[in-house]
Formats: sequence, C-alpha cells, structure tokens
Amino acid sequence: MKRTLTLLDSTMINVGTIIGSGIFLVPTTIALYMHSTSLTILVWLVAGILTLFGALSIAELGAAMPRAGGQFVYLKEAYSPFWGFLYGWSSFWVINSASIAALAVAFATYLGHFHSLTPIQIKIIAIAAIAAFTLLNIYGLRTGVWTQNIITFLKIGALLAIISLGLFLSGGETANFQPLLPDRTFSSLVPLFGLALVATLWSYDGWIEITYIGGEVKDPGRNIPLSLLISTLIIIAVYILVNIVFIFLLSLPEIAQSELVASRAISVVLGSGGTTLVVLMILVSTLGGVHVNVLACPRIYYAMARENLFFRSLAEIHPKYGTPALSLVVQGIWSSLLVFSGTFDQLITYVVFASWIFYAMSCAGVIILRRKQPGLERPYRTWGYPVVPVIFVLFAGFLVLNTIVSDLRDALIGAGLILTGLPAYLYWKRQSTAS
Repeated sequence: MKRTLTLLDSTMINVGTIIGSGIFLVPTTIALYMHSTSLTILVWLVAGILTLFGALSIAELGAAMPRAGGQFVYLKEAYSPFWGFLYGWSSFWVINSASIAALAVAFATYLGHFHSLTPIQIKIIAIAAIAAFTLLNIYGLRTGVWTQNIITFLKIGALLAIISLGLFLSGGETANFQPLLPDRTFSSLVPLFGLALVATLWSYDGWIEITYIGGEVKDPGRNIPLSLLISTLIIIAVYILVNIVFIFLLSLPEIAQSELVASRAISVVLGSGGTTLVVLMILVSTLGGVHVNVLACPRIYYAMARENLFFRSLAEIHPKYGTPALSLVVQGIWSSLLVFSGTFDQLITYVVFASWIFYAMSCAGVIILRRKQPGLERPYRTWGYPVVPVIFVLFAGFLVLNTIVSDLRDALIGAGLILTGLPAYLYWKRQSTAS
C-alpha cells in the first residue's frame, strides 16, 4: 500500500473518529454527577489531558513503527505475537465490528426523526450504510479519505455552529453558571468525579485510529505524532467550548434532565427548529463514525494476516485499487451480521474494559521498547517521558480494575470472549511453523 495520507488527512481521520454521539449525550451524565460549573468543565479538561497523554505516548510507537495495524504491531513488538494477536482478534470479533454495527444502527434510528421506521427497516438501512462504505473504500484509499475529510469538516462545522449560535444569539444567561464551586466535601466528590471521568473519556475515544493506517501516511515520523497531537488539542478545545455553551443556555439541573441536551440547548435560541438541526448533526456524526471505522480497522486484520496470524487471504491487496479489499469485505459481512442479530450493544458492554487493557499495555510498551530495542530509530520521543506514559498507564489500570469491581460478571464474560482467541492463536501459530 502506498503512502498517500497527508497531515491534514491523518488529523481529520482522528478528529472524525473521536467526534461521535458522545458529545451530544454525555453532558447529561456529567451534570447528574457534578453539581457545579467548575467541576463539570474540569472533568472535560482532565479527560482531555489524559487522552493527550495517551496520544503523546502512542505517537512515539507510531513514528518508530509506521506500519499497518497500529496496536497489533506495538503489542507484538513490546510483548509477544500472542498479545498482538489477542488485540486483533478482539478488535475483529467484538471491539471494532460491534462499534461499526452500533453506530450504523444509531444512524438509522435517528433517521426515524424524519420518517417512522420499523425495527427491520432500521437494520436494513444500517447494513446498507456499512455495505456502501465498504465498497467505497475498496475502490481506493483516496476516495475514502476525501469522503472522511468532508464528513469531519461537517462535524467540526456543526459543533462550531452550536458554539456560535449559543454565544451570539440571545437566550443564554450568565446566571446559569451558578453554582460555580461545589458545595460538597472533597471525599464525597472523588468517587463522583471518577464516574464522570469514565463517561467523559468515552467521548474522547478513537484518538488512536490513525495508527491503524500508519503504513499509508506520508513522512510518518513527523505526520503521525503531529496528527495525534493536533487532533487531540482540537477536540479538547471544541468539547470544552460546547459544554460552556450548553451551561450558558441551560442550567446544570436542566442539562441533567435532558435526554438530548444539544437539542434542548439549541431550541433556546432557535425554537423548535433546533431539534431538527441537532438530529442532522448526530446523523453526520454517527455516519462519519461508521465510515472511519470501516476505512481504518481492516488494516489491523491485513497486518495480522501478513504475519500468518489470521486468514491468509486477508493479506491480499487489490491489484488495481491497492486496498485490503478482502479484509474490508469480511469486516463488512461480520458487522452486518451483528446488526441483524442485535447483539452488538451487549458485546460492547462485555469488552469495553478490554480496550483500556490494550491501551495501558501499548503505552507501557513505550517504556518496554526503550529498554528492549534501544537502537530503534525514534523520529519522535514522548514528551515528558516517563511521567506521561506512566500516568496514563496507571489511570487506564484504575479504569480496568474499577470495571471489574463494579461489574464482575460482565468483566468475566468479556475476558472469556477475548480468551477464545487462545486456541485460534495456537492454530495459526502451528500453521505458520509448519509452512
């Protein structure tokens, strides 16, 4: 595959992945936990800084090993092929494919705002969206990237529109920022702040996406770290401004009672027409989420197949279009089956903590590889090393342990699903040795 992605392309892929439905839904959850404006904004800032720490750490690995597969490559090099495989296995069967299915169903469901849809019609539309984007990305990386750039610019434009409308049209009140400071004890706020932080981090997820396509980025030693840094800073700034606008237009108690806080906030300045505008924004966000995952994730399975750790046919590149066509098709089929079965939400619940296990291991891999491969060329070295990766690893470990303690049953089921990869790994490893 050719290196054709520019810094702009790489940044837009990351920004487009991060901006999903979270920014439209999570503020309600945060308002339920935090009862002061300062803490609400602080949650979004801290979550952004933690995300930035992860991005700064992974950037070193992405610049040093700019190959298709992202975390599969980093875990394989830092630990062993088994850990890389387990990540890729989990990504294919659950993490990424279930996310594609969930986003596609969310898109189709919100279409119901304009025309009533039956459950089977929602599934058909969702599968059609997956199929359309799969075909689009088979016919060339540039086609898919240009599509992603357009969708991402629309997403950013939609959020900037919310900020502009809220700040410059009448309807907002500075009194809504009260209470500015919390009226609770520090000990009672700590667990609530932790719960709010977990919810907020979900809105920042996806910051690692460009590393999946690292083998197709121009000047990767420069562009991968810069795209990770720029995209994260853009998201932090936009998310904080959007939340300031939400509070300016609505009080925290109103936000806590709003299922669609963005819709209610915009209706303050635009009336009933604000609901339709927000639904359109969510449609663009969810559709963009489907597309970017369809575009990027097959590179993981392609990389696994090249190492003889997955179906070997997935390592094939289309002779005309230069894309991992079969990997795209197989992912599209499995994601569509998940849509039809309706099991994607439960699967995501089971393995949501797994993503943070792999995030923690990957960032710890920065430290491990500094010792294991000191001669590895590193065009970029993590700022604030080793404090930055250590802080991220410790917090990711806390999230995993908190998930296990708070919901042991789902964590055990999720671990069981991930460990189904063990016999598969042994099979492919034996096949590879035999050949």
